[in-house]
Amino acid sequence: MRFTELNHIALHVEDVEASCEFYERVLKLEKIARPAFGFPGVWYRLGECQELHLIGERDLPVHSHSRGTHWALMVDDMDEWEAFLTEIGQPYLPRRVRPDKAYQIYVEDPDGHMIEFCTPPGSAAD
Repeated sequence: MRFTELNHIALHVEDVEASCEFYERVLKLEKIARPAFGFPGVWYRLGECQELHLIGERDLPVHSHSRGTHWALMVDDMDEWEAFLTEIGQPYLPRRVRPDKAYQIYVEDPDGHMIEFCTPPGSAAD
């Protein structure tokens, strides 16, 4: 008995349209089909087989922090992502090197959910 994959991440958001603008413009995510639930939301493709599910009508506070609740996306080129974020004026926490020699930066979505962009362990220059 085992888990075979992380299937999806679900985030509760206050304003689905504002969140869509962020996830499409800043993270460049591709919208995918979503079942006709009785509440607002949207689904996005993450990587090869994972998904991000945004669920609307959030009315509770979000508690997220780079050293607490957050989620991470492995990126192909940290330099390109930082240049892109700078170009579009998206604030992010400065690049850090983890103890395992991976780069990481963080961006915050409109609801305050922290998203880590990271590289594989051992990829950071000394």
